[in-house]
Amino acid sequence: MGTRKQREKQEDIWIAHAELARAPGHPFYQRLNELLEAEGFDQFVEQRCAKFYAEKYGRPSLTPGIYFRSLLIGYFEGIGAERGIAWRLADSLALRRFVGIALDEYTPDHSTISRTRRLIDLDTHREVFSWVLGVLTDRGLLQGQRIAIDATTLEANAAMRSIVRRDTGAGYEEFLRGLAKASGIATPTREDLARLDRKRKKRTSNKEWKSPADEDARIAKMKDGRTHLAHKAEHAVDLDTGAVVAVTLQGADKGDTTTLDETLCEAGMAVAEQVGREAELRPNDKPKVNVAGIEELVTDKGYHSGAVVNRMKTYEVRSYIPEKKQKGRRNWVGKAAEQQAVYANRRRVRGEYGKSLLRRRGEFVERSFAHCYETGAMRRCHLRGRDNILKRQLVHVGAFNLSLILRQLLGAGTPRELRNRFARFVVSVLLLFSNRNSQQRLRCRGISGSVAKCVARSRTRPRWPLCRKSATCTTDCYALLYCV
Repeated sequence: MGTRKQREKQEDIWIAHAELARAPGHPFYQRLNELLEAEGFDQFVEQRCAKFYAEKYGRPSLTPGIYFRSLLIGYFEGIGAERGIAWRLADSLALRRFVGIALDEYTPDHSTISRTRRLIDLDTHREVFSWVLGVLTDRGLLQGQRIAIDATTLEANAAMRSIVRRDTGAGYEEFLRGLAKASGIATPTREDLARLDRKRKKRTSNKEWKSPADEDARIAKMKDGRTHLAHKAEHAVDLDTGAVVAVTLQGADKGDTTTLDETLCEAGMAVAEQVGREAELRPNDKPKVNVAGIEELVTDKGYHSGAVVNRMKTYEVRSYIPEKKQKGRRNWVGKAAEQQAVYANRRRVRGEYGKSLLRRRGEFVERSFAHCYETGAMRRCHLRGRDNILKRQLVHVGAFNLSLILRQLLGAGTPRELRNRFARFVVSVLLLFSNRNSQQRLRCRGISGSVAKCVARSRTRPRWPLCRKSATCTTDCYALLYCV
């Protein structure tokens, strides 16, 4: 037996390249790399990012292909911070091969990834997202006829205790001490400040307070009821395929009715771009994307208002937006066009087709949120500033769209899902063989086929009372109903 003490030795100064440790590679990332190389991903991003790099340089920079692949790892591995991405990339030989870093090269540091992100502008990240939509279009995973829109909040990388006044720049506690002194309390304690704060109305208004760390963040209530500085992410999802057609990042204090038009406009331009791309590449083939563009829009009741429904009618888009419960009757004086639009939307929502669209909205949109922000680990932002967060978000959601293609090729959209499917396959094979062995043992003992079938189908603990599936069951069946 060898010991750790015996393995201690001074490492060699020079090691041959052929003697370096090698990894067989991960099947998921191998297939993803084959997909990216077949579609010319590196040539595309290098062409788009050439203007951000100098022709003559000293130290070699991070290539665009490595940078965007590193951000893809953040989604597929469920890592939100760039520090975690850099650490995971340095730790895994399989990810080295996926990114394209040799064993004798250093992996990029988190500061290098961050600097490259700031170097490449937002429009280039949008072009990469559009490139992914083009890959989806080629495989029939984007139709663009029926679109669902919904929003969720992302926790900002800023603390509520650090907010300051917009007019004076004073901190929150300093502001409360000034109010206490104005009310006659010369030396207020923390209990006095807390009591004074509870009596105030609209204590944290975005018109009066801001975060010095992230001025784009807004005070909002999160999904779990906490008040925090946050951003608002809005997705436009294709209801036929589940692909995210457009993604926007807006202020968390904006209502759904005010942000709908921007997201719908982004989705409309994305669909129109894919229609033009198809007409250019395949003019004689049947188009895979709806040539007429977006025809139907589905949202939840938070987006409903008479003005919004009327605007959708002027856009020639059929809306399916549930209404909120209102007290009394609405006053339609001078709003004839708005009234007709609201009534037509109400009829569509109450129909069977409208109900089916609302069910699909809840399925596809919430699925994109769960994959991108829960398992994808971007519910809490590790970056500051709208543009920085949106850059990361575009690549993150683009990785989600790529997972739809990988789900067709491998049956799994992430490495974790592929591992779980393989484990379930192994368990099912073991159960199949155990069932066959159980049936053979029962036949050898001369037990009726009906009892043997009952035992083979039983996958739970011993059940009580007797098995009712066979008329030949006796007291001896108790010993046969075991877990297989």
